[in-house]
Amino acid sequence: MEPSGLEPEPPLAHDANVDSARFRTILGHFATGVTVVTGHGPDGPAGLAANSFTSVSLDPPLILVCMAHTSSTWPAIRDSGHFAVNILGEHQEDTCRRFGAKTGDRFEGVGWTTGKTGSPILHEAIAYVDCVIDAEHDAGDHVIVVGRVVDLGQPADGGPLLFWRGGYAQLGP
Repeated sequence: MEPSGLEPEPPLAHDANVDSARFRTILGHFATGVTVVTGHGPDGPAGLAANSFTSVSLDPPLILVCMAHTSSTWPAIRDSGHFAVNILGEHQEDTCRRFGAKTGDRFEGVGWTTGKTGSPILHEAIAYVDCVIDAEHDAGDHVIVVGRVVDLGQPADGGPLLFWRGGYAQLGP
């Protein structure tokens, strides 16, 4: 019971009137950084573009990424038990498009080295976070993946590649 003596209101149920296109448009007003999540699958290096990424905890160091249940790439990476989040720079829009594509060799022409966990670290990324999978939580049509950070670094300099209102953006001059 609340201090005022009133019962708390029950939580609102999902409103079927919230249309997914409008939801996407409204949330598109929040600028996000762009990443490529990489790992190793049974057929070699695997990776996909993702913008749902954030820090979770400093002690222990944890991050999270969100993966669509429909992803055909994430299961291959998940099975390895580790992944790297490569934070893309403003000069890497083509890299983002390549890793966001459904077909083709995503690593063709992209330089990378092997991180501490064995996950690919992209040469031109402005930062990376190399992780082991700590937990997964179902959340609607995605899975929230919590990664325990085992290594991190800054391979290249530059400003971030941003996604805003359905397109790519850069910080001001």
